[in-house]
Parts: sequence; C-alpha cells; structure tokens
Amino acid sequence: MDLGFFETVRDAFEGFVVGVPGQRNTYVHSRGLKAWFDDDTREHYEAQLIRVDGTLQLEVGFHAEHPKAALNDAVLERVRATEAEWRIALGDAAVAGDFIGRTGWRRVSEVWPANETPDIDEAIEVAARLADYVIALEPARRSPA
Repeated sequence: MDLGFFETVRDAFEGFVVGVPGQRNTYVHSRGLKAWFDDDTREHYEAQLIRVDGTLQLEVGFHAEHPKAALNDAVLERVRATEAEWRIALGDAAVAGDFIGRTGWRRVSEVWPANETPDIDEAIEVAARLADYVIALEPARRSPA
C-alpha cells in the first residue's frame, strides 16, 4: 500500500460521505487516510497501516485522540450510548475501547490484514467501510455531552 492507494481511497470515500453534514476534511499520508469534520481534528476517522504484534495491518475506523484520556473517554461514552444503532451497520468487527498502541486514546475500529499489492477494488472496499463508520458514528459523536 502506498500514497496512490490511499489517494484512491480518499477519492472514493469522499463520494460515499457527500451527504454527511459539516465541513469534511481529508489528509492522505504515506501510511493512510485521515478524515474529520469541521475543526474536530482530535476526533477523526482513519484508514491506516499499523503494526500489531509485529505484523502489518490495516486499521479502519474512528479515533478519539485528545491529550487527556478523560476527554477521550467522554467521546467514547457518547458514541457507546448509541451502540445498539451503530452496531447494526458496523457489526461485531468494530471494537470500541482502547486505542491500539497508545495509552489514553480511544477507538471504534477494526483491523484487517494488510495487502502488499492492493487493487482498486480493495481501495473502494476500504473507502466504503470507512464511510460506514462516518455514517454510523458521526451523529453520536456530534451529540451534546
């Protein structure tokens, strides 16, 4: 997976979330795609390459990365308050809890095996799944604390 792959993911993703309210922002980097709405960069959606037990994996989902764990816990509580609804869209693959590899951050995401030679169909699949997270979680994320 390279920058070109994640640029393709971004292009497809933007089409999938065109109806989601708020100013959409995206950033492609060598290891992934980050997307957020309005100025909420600490609460964002991401498709990114990570290492889990030394193995390269692709994580797809939502992150709360505030500097204080209590803020991240509050975000996760808001999102979990509607888990019955978003679980229908995201299924059992979505894990809500601690961030992978960073204490204090939180996530609702899933991990896939990384394909070293992904094609356009995989890019569209990743984009669609990331859009699933946005559509399922964004209403709860935006709800008042």
